[in-house]
Amino acid sequence: MRQFTAFVAGLSQQLDKLAGLCIAGVMMLVVANVLMRSIFSRPILGTYELVGLLTAMGVGLALANCAFKKGHIAVGFIVDRFTPRIQAIIDVFIYSVTMGFWFLVACEVAEYANNMAENGMVSSTTQIPIYPFIYLLALGILGLSLVLLLMFLNSISKALPGFSLARLPWQSEWQDNTRKASR
Repeated sequence: MRQFTAFVAGLSQQLDKLAGLCIAGVMMLVVANVLMRSIFSRPILGTYELVGLLTAMGVGLALANCAFKKGHIAVGFIVDRFTPRIQAIIDVFIYSVTMGFWFLVACEVAEYANNMAENGMVSSTTQIPIYPFIYLLALGILGLSLVLLLMFLNSISKALPGFSLARLPWQSEWQDNTRKASR
Protein backbone atom coordinates (compact mmCIF):
# COMPACT_ATOMS: atom_id res chain seq x y z
CA MET A 1 0.00 0.00 0.00
CA ARG A 2 2.83 2.39 0.78
CA GLN A 3 4.26 1.87 -2.70
CA PHE A 4 0.92 2.73 -4.25
CA THR A 5 0.65 5.79 -2.03
CA ALA A 6 4.16 6.88 -3.00
CA PHE A 7 3.35 6.35 -6.68
CA VAL A 8 0.17 8.43 -6.49
CA ALA A 9 1.95 11.15 -4.48
CA GLY A 10 4.78 11.31 -7.01
CA LEU A 11 2.42 11.30 -9.97
CA SER A 12 0.29 14.07 -8.50
CA GLN A 13 3.39 16.18 -7.81
CA GLN A 14 4.69 15.70 -11.35
CA LEU A 15 1.31 16.58 -12.83
CA ASP A 16 1.25 19.68 -10.63
CA LYS A 17 4.67 20.72 -11.94
CA LEU A 18 3.37 20.36 -15.50
CA ALA A 19 0.36 22.46 -14.52
CA GLY A 20 2.71 25.14 -13.20
CA LEU A 21 4.61 25.14 -16.49
CA CYS A 22 1.33 25.55 -18.38
CA ILE A 23 0.31 28.54 -16.25
CA ALA A 24 3.79 30.05 -16.61
CA GLY A 25 3.48 29.52 -20.36
CA VAL A 26 0.17 31.39 -20.36
CA MET A 27 1.78 34.28 -18.50
CA MET A 28 4.76 34.47 -20.86
CA LEU A 29 2.55 34.19 -23.94
CA VAL A 30 0.22 36.98 -22.79
CA VAL A 31 3.13 39.28 -21.89
CA ALA A 32 4.87 38.54 -25.20
CA ASN A 33 1.65 39.19 -27.09
CA VAL A 34 1.11 42.53 -25.35
CA LEU A 35 4.70 43.57 -26.03
CA MET A 36 4.57 42.47 -29.68
CA ARG A 37 1.27 44.28 -30.16
CA SER A 38 2.41 47.53 -28.54
CA ILE A 39 6.01 47.70 -29.81
CA PHE A 40 5.79 46.15 -33.28
CA SER A 41 2.03 46.34 -33.93
CA ARG A 42 2.20 42.59 -34.69
CA PRO A 43 0.35 40.39 -32.16
CA ILE A 44 1.18 36.71 -31.86
CA LEU A 45 -1.30 34.76 -33.97
CA GLY A 46 -3.30 32.17 -32.10
CA THR A 47 -2.71 33.61 -28.65
CA TYR A 48 -6.36 33.18 -27.72
CA GLU A 49 -6.31 29.48 -28.70
CA LEU A 50 -3.02 28.74 -26.96
CA VAL A 51 -4.05 30.52 -23.77
CA GLY A 52 -7.27 28.50 -23.70
CA LEU A 53 -5.48 25.19 -24.24
CA LEU A 54 -2.73 25.92 -21.71
CA THR A 55 -5.21 27.14 -19.10
CA ALA A 56 -7.30 23.98 -19.48
CA MET A 57 -4.11 21.94 -19.09
CA GLY A 58 -3.09 23.90 -16.00
CA VAL A 59 -6.41 23.28 -14.29
CA GLY A 60 -6.73 19.64 -15.33
CA LEU A 61 -3.21 18.66 -14.36
CA ALA A 62 -3.40 20.35 -10.94
CA LEU A 63 -6.54 18.48 -9.82
CA ALA A 64 -4.76 15.39 -8.46
CA ASN A 65 -2.27 17.29 -6.31
CA CYS A 66 -4.98 19.57 -4.95
CA ALA A 67 -7.04 16.53 -3.94
CA PHE A 68 -4.00 14.76 -2.47
CA LYS A 69 -3.18 17.77 -0.30
CA LYS A 70 -6.84 18.28 0.59
CA GLY A 71 -6.70 21.75 -0.92
CA HIS A 72 -10.42 21.89 -1.61
CA ILE A 73 -13.16 23.03 0.73
CA ALA A 74 -15.11 20.44 2.71
CA VAL A 75 -18.30 21.37 4.51
CA GLY A 76 -19.80 18.82 6.87
CA PHE A 77 -22.26 20.40 9.25
CA ILE A 78 -24.30 17.22 9.61
CA VAL A 79 -21.63 14.56 9.06
CA ASP A 80 -19.37 16.01 11.79
CA ARG A 81 -22.04 15.21 14.38
CA PHE A 82 -21.76 11.45 13.70
CA THR A 83 -19.28 9.06 15.24
CA PRO A 84 -15.93 8.63 13.43
CA ARG A 85 -17.00 5.21 12.16
CA ILE A 86 -20.24 6.56 10.66
CA GLN A 87 -18.25 9.41 9.11
CA ALA A 88 -15.90 6.84 7.57
CA ILE A 89 -18.85 4.86 6.17
CA ILE A 90 -20.24 8.03 4.60
CA ASP A 91 -16.75 8.79 3.21
CA VAL A 92 -16.60 5.28 1.67
CA PHE A 93 -19.84 6.00 -0.17
CA ILE A 94 -18.79 9.50 -1.25
CA TYR A 95 -15.33 8.44 -2.42
CA SER A 96 -16.64 5.43 -4.30
CA VAL A 97 -19.13 7.58 -6.21
CA THR A 98 -16.66 10.38 -6.95
CA MET A 99 -13.86 7.96 -7.88
CA GLY A 100 -16.17 6.15 -10.28
CA PHE A 101 -17.42 9.39 -11.77
CA TRP A 102 -13.97 10.85 -12.38
CA PHE A 103 -12.64 7.56 -13.75
CA LEU A 104 -15.49 7.51 -16.28
CA VAL A 105 -14.77 11.15 -17.13
CA ALA A 106 -11.10 10.29 -17.74
CA CYS A 107 -12.13 7.42 -20.04
CA GLU A 108 -14.55 9.61 -21.97
CA VAL A 109 -12.01 12.41 -22.35
CA ALA A 110 -9.43 9.90 -23.65
CA GLU A 111 -12.01 8.54 -26.10
CA TYR A 112 -12.74 12.09 -27.22
CA ALA A 113 -9.01 12.61 -27.80
CA ASN A 114 -8.94 9.42 -29.89
CA ASN A 115 -11.80 10.75 -32.02
CA MET A 116 -10.01 14.08 -32.44
CA ALA A 117 -6.82 12.27 -33.51
CA GLU A 118 -8.65 9.99 -35.96
CA ASN A 119 -10.47 12.93 -37.54
CA GLY A 120 -7.34 15.08 -37.69
CA MET A 121 -8.88 17.96 -35.76
CA VAL A 122 -6.67 21.02 -35.40
CA SER A 123 -7.14 24.46 -33.91
CA SER A 124 -8.67 26.98 -36.27
CA THR A 125 -5.98 29.68 -36.31
CA THR A 126 -2.68 27.96 -35.60
CA GLN A 127 -3.59 24.55 -37.05
CA ILE A 128 -2.10 22.79 -33.98
CA PRO A 129 -3.44 19.27 -33.33
CA ILE A 130 -5.67 19.41 -30.26
CA TYR A 131 -5.66 15.75 -29.24
CA PRO A 132 -2.32 15.79 -27.31
CA PHE A 133 -3.75 18.47 -25.01
CA ILE A 134 -6.88 16.40 -24.48
CA TYR A 135 -4.82 13.27 -23.70
CA LEU A 136 -2.90 15.22 -21.06
CA LEU A 137 -6.17 16.45 -19.60
CA ALA A 138 -7.36 12.82 -19.39
CA LEU A 139 -4.10 11.94 -17.61
CA GLY A 140 -4.73 14.68 -15.05
CA ILE A 141 -8.25 13.41 -14.41
CA LEU A 142 -6.94 9.85 -14.11
CA GLY A 143 -4.48 11.10 -11.49
CA LEU A 144 -7.42 12.57 -9.58
CA SER A 145 -9.15 9.19 -9.76
CA LEU A 146 -6.10 7.50 -8.25
CA VAL A 147 -6.05 9.99 -5.37
CA LEU A 148 -9.73 9.31 -4.77
CA LEU A 149 -8.95 5.58 -4.76
CA LEU A 150 -6.45 6.17 -1.95
CA MET A 151 -9.05 8.15 -0.01
CA PHE A 152 -11.56 5.36 -0.58
CA LEU A 153 -9.18 2.70 0.75
CA ASN A 154 -8.33 4.89 3.73
CA SER A 155 -12.04 5.29 4.53
CA ILE A 156 -12.62 1.54 4.25
CA SER A 157 -9.88 0.88 6.80
CA LYS A 158 -11.63 3.26 9.20
CA ALA A 159 -15.14 2.00 8.51
CA LEU A 160 -14.37 -1.72 8.87
CA PRO A 161 -12.60 -2.55 12.13
CA GLY A 162 -11.12 -5.86 10.89
CA PHE A 163 -9.90 -4.45 7.60
CA SER A 164 -6.32 -3.28 7.93
CA LEU A 165 -4.34 -1.18 5.53
CA ALA A 166 -0.96 0.21 6.40
CA ARG A 167 -1.51 3.63 7.91
CA LEU A 168 -1.03 6.17 5.18
CA PRO A 169 1.63 8.78 5.95
CA TRP A 170 -0.69 11.72 5.36
CA GLN A 171 -3.82 10.15 6.88
CA SER A 172 -3.95 11.64 10.38
CA GLU A 173 -3.23 15.30 9.65
CA TRP A 174 -5.19 15.05 6.43
CA GLN A 175 -8.42 13.75 8.02
CA ASP A 176 -8.09 15.90 11.14
CA ASN A 177 -7.59 19.10 9.10
CA THR A 178 -10.62 18.33 6.99
CA ARG A 179 -12.86 17.77 9.98
CA LYS A 180 -11.56 20.89 11.78
CA ALA A 181 -11.85 23.11 8.71
CA SER A 182 -15.48 22.20 8.17
CA ARG A 183 -16.61 23.13 11.69
